[in-house]
Amino acid sequence: MTEKNFTGAKILVVGGAGFVGSNLVRLLREQRPARIVIVDNLLSADISNVPAGDDIDFRFGSIADDAILEKLPGDLDYVVHLACYHGNQSSIADPLADHANNTLTTLKLFERLKGMTSLRKVVYAAAGCAVAEKTFDGASATKEDAPVSLFHDSPYSISKLIGEMYGNYYFTRHKLPFVKARFQNVYGPGEILGAGRWRGTVHTVWRNVTPTFVWKALHGEALPVENGGIATRDFIFVEDMARGLMACALNGEPGEIYNLASGVETTIRELAESVNALAGNSTPLALTPARDWDRSGQRFGDPAKAAEKLGFTACVAHRDGLEKTIVWTRDNRDRILGCMMQHARYVPQVKAYER
Repeated sequence: MTEKNFTGAKILVVGGAGFVGSNLVRLLREQRPARIVIVDNLLSADISNVPAGDDIDFRFGSIADDAILEKLPGDLDYVVHLACYHGNQSSIADPLADHANNTLTTLKLFERLKGMTSLRKVVYAAAGCAVAEKTFDGASATKEDAPVSLFHDSPYSISKLIGEMYGNYYFTRHKLPFVKARFQNVYGPGEILGAGRWRGTVHTVWRNVTPTFVWKALHGEALPVENGGIATRDFIFVEDMARGLMACALNGEPGEIYNLASGVETTIRELAESVNALAGNSTPLALTPARDWDRSGQRFGDPAKAAEKLGFTACVAHRDGLEKTIVWTRDNRDRILGCMMQHARYVPQVKAYER
């Protein structure tokens, strides 16, 4: 493994105003890069996540916009592509929007980057859920070389795989230094419920399971646990994910895939019980039916390759990460509620949180 850093580098973070992107930008700045260009259309992000500073160059818009692409610096050192149409439920509601914001964005970005000789690495946020076995019968850790099915549960899953395939093509055809970082379930401070524009479903507000559970627990509500809570996920703290992306950029081998995972399997019921205990919520869980679209109910990633090849290991224990997330949510309640209230006409129950 080669030890390097980002000092003096020119970095593009696509989706840098989002949950993971903003945490990544914060850690990158600690290494004093020369410039961080953030491109984000704020579809699922909030402008408050964009820091001020002479080293930050924020450009509002989609990376699929020709005007945005044309004006990108021609001497970038690193690119981290995090933009996506978040997440599965919204993609099911509007597959065309998913295509425009997941698939087309990736293809046009790679087409713009091909031939940029200054590039050291292009890191793509791939999805672990797209390759996980479809099972509720007990999961094995998903490895990087897991077989890929042609049958998928959501357009989001399909588009994330297409992104990998396009990256592989540009790597083999144009020598784009492309590295795939396969995400697991990221959680932690900075994930703002309701951030961005309405995307057609209540999941514009109620995003990933952890921030939803934390918010509801802090307000004394019953946490909605589907299918008895038997589904499992690999929860990785957002700062660990950011460090993993940095490791991919510095030490990843072009053309390779790396799981960024904790390697720990946690049931949704265990998550709910932990959040309630830490938040002091005594309201019983609300058991609800299984989601009819989700067949990959139990899954977690194998972190061995990333540890060996990148020197990356997730280090924040789940309970510690949940405690940090709960504290951050309490401290940022008004900021979060302001974003949620943007969608009150579609999700009127959010008005109940005003006081």
